[in-house]
Amino acid sequence: MKNIQFAAFADEAGRPLETQIAALQRNNIPYLEIRFVGDKNVSELTTDEAKEIRKKLDDGGIKTWSIGSPTGKIALGDPFAPHLDAFKRQLEIADILGATRYRLFSFYEAGENLNAVAEKLNRMLDEAEGSGVVLCHENEKKIYGDTDVRCEKLLKAIPRLRAVYDPANFIQCGVETLGAWERLAPYVDYMHIKDCGADGKVLLPGKGIGNLRELLRRYMAQGGGTVTLEPHLTRFIGLEKLERGDIKDPSQIFPDGNAAFDAAASALRAIVAEIE
Repeated sequence: MKNIQFAAFADEAGRPLETQIAALQRNNIPYLEIRFVGDKNVSELTTDEAKEIRKKLDDGGIKTWSIGSPTGKIALGDPFAPHLDAFKRQLEIADILGATRYRLFSFYEAGENLNAVAEKLNRMLDEAEGSGVVLCHENEKKIYGDTDVRCEKLLKAIPRLRAVYDPANFIQCGVETLGAWERLAPYVDYMHIKDCGADGKVLLPGKGIGNLRELLRRYMAQGGGTVTLEPHLTRFIGLEKLERGDIKDPSQIFPDGNAAFDAAASALRAIVAEIE
């Protein structure tokens, strides 16, 4: 159970790529889940920008684990063709960066329209066929796959789709995390490490009601290999857009993103050390 691999959303330490690389190096985290670099979301990167990022990551000894995309964060009824085209471009970026995972969502304002959600996600899966990139759905507030019950329906309906399990997002949707794990464990490809209290405010890993120690124990016991640290302990640039304005201030205040990132990384390592 010692072969856990650490990745992180290092943009929470700071937007500049150099800041992200330094934060990962400082905390001995070899993988990046890329989301923002400078003033751009990963979905906005050009081919040349991606090549330059890859070079800097290689020079810093950092690899890209996943594309932390905003794909699927549109309303189900919004025009889909432009969104699909953007997804295709991001698959090219994933190839340049060497990412093997791609995080996506299952649409806002979807109600119980599983068939319509599945149809769009299946079109993305068709486009990703043969790319070597695994598409992973993250449970998130206000999308179709917000609760464990709807996530299970979605994953059963789309066998090619895998899951990113985010315990804090489940808590913020009123879902108990261990019960959700029992329902979704067969589909989980990797985890996001984010914890929060009963009030929905984000806390350091292990300090909330997310049951992170037990979740990680179960994940590692079933052969799970990778976790992505996602601190959410500061109001970093871009958070408003990511959360669609639905933000609860963290319970603990840190002087800056680097301090919050370091504290979260230390807390995660302490949890894993206890399990081992």
